[in-house]
Amino acid sequence: MSNLLAGIRVIESAQLFNGDTLGMFLGDLGADVIKVESPFLGDYLRDFLGQITPHHSPAHMQVNKNKRSLTLDLRQDRGRELFWRLLDTADVFIDGNASDAADKLGIGYQAQRARKPDIVYCQYTGYGSAGPYARIPTHGQMMNALAAATPTEMGEDGLMHPMHPPPGRMGDMLMGGDGTAAGAAHAAMHVAAALVRRARTGEGCFLDVAGHDGVIAQAWIGATYALNIDRVADRSTLPAPRDERGSTSAKYQWYETADRKIILFCCIEPKFWKNFCLAIDRPDLVGSHDSSKPVDFGGGEYDLRHELQRIFHTRNLADWVVLAAEHDIALGPAPVTLMEAKDDPHLRTRDIIVEGEHPHAGPFTYIGEAAKVDGQPYAIRFPAPLLGEHTRELLAAELGLTDAELDELSAQRVI
Repeated sequence: MSNLLAGIRVIESAQLFNGDTLGMFLGDLGADVIKVESPFLGDYLRDFLGQITPHHSPAHMQVNKNKRSLTLDLRQDRGRELFWRLLDTADVFIDGNASDAADKLGIGYQAQRARKPDIVYCQYTGYGSAGPYARIPTHGQMMNALAAATPTEMGEDGLMHPMHPPPGRMGDMLMGGDGTAAGAAHAAMHVAAALVRRARTGEGCFLDVAGHDGVIAQAWIGATYALNIDRVADRSTLPAPRDERGSTSAKYQWYETADRKIILFCCIEPKFWKNFCLAIDRPDLVGSHDSSKPVDFGGGEYDLRHELQRIFHTRNLADWVVLAAEHDIALGPAPVTLMEAKDDPHLRTRDIIVEGEHPHAGPFTYIGEAAKVDGQPYAIRFPAPLLGEHTRELLAAELGLTDAELDELSAQRVI
């Protein structure tokens, strides 16, 4: 966890992946994220997609780390009163609820803006808060589906099946990643930008983020080409065509090493190809690159592809990586599983896969930040909380409620 957003308070009203993931990203950046939940069910992500211990799914433990849980019944006047007092201390509000749920509770953007004009309000849902689909509840793959990232076709068995390969060139770049995470990354970026503008102008804003838009934005390379491919007159530098087995490229291709590891070889530029050929003492191969092009994918060069596979079978993965670093060659490891990737010596330095200990669920492997901040190694400030774990602590410390008041609120099921 970095401290780039230290001093920023975020109120999160969300359950499941969309709003939860946005809150996680901001919490990982150092923001104080207070997750406001219903006292009755709360974020039921705790209770499905598998359990390590009761109420501790892996998804909950990952996506709700670095947050504190406060339970409030926002349907009761007393619950809303406490919410407003807490919001007065906040900078950002995350609305992960579908459509107008927050408005119906009386805590939507217009109500918040009237009380706190500088609030940065981000509503992040599957289909967004505007448009003909805004009221439709979504699950993750619905966002990818609307972004044309999961094409399917009718099979001979009368059932739908994934389409392989995806239609169009560069189809493998059309995926864009999981919709919930893709949109959350862009939501977090816009929240941070809105905070910068607020510091400059004093103005808050409303951000409307849809998961399917995030998928398209993340897959901008494939999406751009899919939308414009008929306008491309010179196609000689496009990637090699695909067949049912994948790319036919020889110079941008996966190969197996002597120790049965996988490597991705990407020497499509003349300089990288020449560096590779000379480093393996095969100057005879230098001329197989089309020097008239800035890049040569080697499409359809099956003899060369077989020869390269024979070459890669002569050394172990570690030896190829050393050769690449010493001779400026574009190639790198391609682990088959994340368990294999976890042990990669380079990934171990990046703090993206982090071993931790949850106080209630035991050992747990977290996904960390995708950036390293100098002097701020990744750490978990708060493990994913129990439902309402910090309610009394927060209301006492932040709003000055006494034990007697808290007991009364508990008896009334406001908290």
